[in-house]
Amino acid sequence: MATIFLANAEATRSLGLSLGQSLPAGSVILLEGDLGAGKTTLVQGIGEGLGITDSIVSPTFTLINEYLEGRLPLYHLDLYRLEPEEVTALNLESYWEGVEFELGIVAIEWAERLSYKPQRYLSICLNYSVDTGRQASLIPVGNFDIRVNASHFS
Repeated sequence: MATIFLANAEATRSLGLSLGQSLPAGSVILLEGDLGAGKTTLVQGIGEGLGITDSIVSPTFTLINEYLEGRLPLYHLDLYRLEPEEVTALNLESYWEGVEFELGIVAIEWAERLSYKPQRYLSICLNYSVDTGRQASLIPVGNFDIRVNASHFS
């Protein structure tokens, strides 16, 4: 696990940019954190790193936004408004298995609502407190390989 201190929203976006430039197809990012913690800002940076020029907005009401014109497709999901049983009915594994959709980067906000997870993923928990400021905890799960230079974002 790595904890990265983020000086501001631009640093959060910069972390996403770095991830978007380096993650391979089939990567799943599970995002957790309070409202306003920076989840969508991070995904905007990922999109920028993938070369996506469309405006990336939170899919709170649409549930899934697909951006297909970058280095890899970006599938941005937001589970905030769903109950766990509703999430199960979406068959989200079709986004990371590469059967129904082209393999890309899958970024899932409010991932704690998932009742099932892929075998390998990067969990990112974004937090903000008055004492410690904004920080991201990166936890690779299941042989997920990631290298991030933490000094880039503070």
